[in-house]
Amino acid sequence: MKDIDWSGLSFGYVPTDYNVRCCYNNGKWGEIEVCSDEYLKLHMAATCLHYGQEAFEGLKAFRCPDGKVRVFRMDENAARLQSTCRGIMMPEVPTELFCEMVKKVVRLNQEYIPTYESGASLYIRPLLIGTTAQVGVHPATEYMFLIFVTPVGPYFKGGFSTNPYVIIRDYDRSAPLGTGVYKVGGNYAASLKANAIAHEKGYACEFYLDAKEKKYMDECGAANFFGIKNNTYVTPKSTSILPSITNKSLMQLARDYGMTVEQRQIPEEELETFEEAGACGTAAVISPISYIDDLDTGKRYVFSKDGQPGPISRKLYEHLRGIQYGTEEDRHGWTTVVIG
Repeated sequence: MKDIDWSGLSFGYVPTDYNVRCCYNNGKWGEIEVCSDEYLKLHMAATCLHYGQEAFEGLKAFRCPDGKVRVFRMDENAARLQSTCRGIMMPEVPTELFCEMVKKVVRLNQEYIPTYESGASLYIRPLLIGTTAQVGVHPATEYMFLIFVTPVGPYFKGGFSTNPYVIIRDYDRSAPLGTGVYKVGGNYAASLKANAIAHEKGYACEFYLDAKEKKYMDECGAANFFGIKNNTYVTPKSTSILPSITNKSLMQLARDYGMTVEQRQIPEEELETFEEAGACGTAAVISPISYIDDLDTGKRYVFSKDGQPGPISRKLYEHLRGIQYGTEEDRHGWTTVVIG
């Protein structure tokens, strides 16, 4: 184990020893390479730099109290990357190759996996880029798929605690029938301005309404939204929302509890009816929302009067974390032991 203060980790980049890479040339994937260099040698005319042909994923490995290291739902990340590849005309990374590279990079950097007691984890970042040198808008013919890892602490400084959000109407993260359902860098570039405005105004994150009508709840920053009412888990359905693997997992747990799950359009005014609300994703798992302000209308939607996370959000959070750390039964087979 590396001599790192795991308890003091923020969510950011920490250098590790190795990354793994695999290149696509002449219509096929090559051999997996292990590399200790943090830098890439790219042609200045590489397709990814000029035309945004790049995609990425995010998942985690957890050091568990039973001494094993588990990775959470990497097959789902492989499937989502494949969906992105189809959407922006890149060769699909086979699930077998994706999973083999995840396991290899975790094992190579196992000294950087934080202790169970720290509550931190090892973040895994797969990245696929078009590397062909060209000037002209068309797909590359050569690609690099690489995975690096970094130990991370909580995404929000307060960990599992409530945060205020604000509806931003002047910016859209993505368009209907655009790239919102794919995990590409352009969607995140489009969110930077609204996110900066939200932070300037004292909010944890921005909230987007649907780009077409500005009537329905879309995404909270880079995370999916959910609301709880009447023993029902409600989350938006849209052609511009990235399908979150965490949200998919939470929906299944809610069904396991006997709750009703609804994935549908959520009009903004329905926020008044929710007993709890949260943002969910790989980085934070669940970030409970204390309230959402609509500055244009002056309306505040409150989900936590005492500033504490709601009971169902807490139960979902602790249950999912328990599965990830091997302390709860993994009845759906979501985790893979990569170090026994």
